Amino acid sequence: MCSHYQAEKRRRQLEKHFGIQLPPNWEPPPGGLHIWPTYLAPMIRRPPERDSGDEAVPDFEIPDAHFGLLPGFAKDIRFGTKTYNARSETVAELPSFKSAWAKARHCIVPCEAIYEPDWRSGNNIPTRFAHSDGEMLGVAGIWSPWRNPATNKWDLSFAMLTINADDHPLFKLMHRPDPTRPPHMQDKRMVVILPPSRYNDWLDAPAEHSMEFIRQFPAEQLVMTPEPPPPKESKPTLRPRTSVQPEPNPDLF
Repeated sequence: MCSHYQAEKRRRQLEKHFGIQLPPNWEPPPGGLHIWPTYLAPMIRRPPERDSGDEAVPDFEIPDAHFGLLPGFAKDIRFGTKTYNARSETVAELPSFKSAWAKARHCIVPCEAIYEPDWRSGNNIPTRFAHSDGEMLGVAGIWSPWRNPATNKWDLSFAMLTINADDHPLFKLMHRPDPTRPPHMQDKRMVVILPPSRYNDWLDAPAEHSMEFIRQFPAEQLVMTPEPPPPKESKPTLRPRTSVQPEPNPDLF
């Protein structure tokens, strides 16, 4: 599971892999580089007008969307705190995801790094995963349009796809068992990171071939770096006040 990631901010990575000509004033996500559920962040998809035959339509576009897929029945953006990851084993069945999956609404989430919790020490140590060569991590996702009841406007949203990682050399070390979850959801997970050679194929794949892309990413192509939070500053010890008696003045006696 990935509830926190660092959005790709390097223009050259986005332009290198997708040929997207970003405008000079393009900036990373408005909510900041570190993305949490419901935040706005860039996703990469095929433009809806691409099938119109207009040669001026680019192959890719990079709109901002909410992290956490919002199905049509979602009442507000907070619904995305439950749908930022989609388990590949159940994505075709769960009401929140099945429409986007059936319509092959594929996207790629451009990440500079993803974060997972490491509990092996008994404490939650945020751990950063990045590409060993410094390349972008393109995470396979699904997207959906959603009419925001608060504004009556259409917003975009997305979820990252995940796969079992019980046998992955790195991701099997992350997370801790959650006794509140059912047994079949106690497994270790990792997001589906696509090799760059398959970016185009993923965006074009029909629904019946989507599962062909759900694979573990090689551990040797990842760098795992613990980023423990800084130690809390100890509060100064407050000593009880003591009254200071002035020295007696002998001239007064």
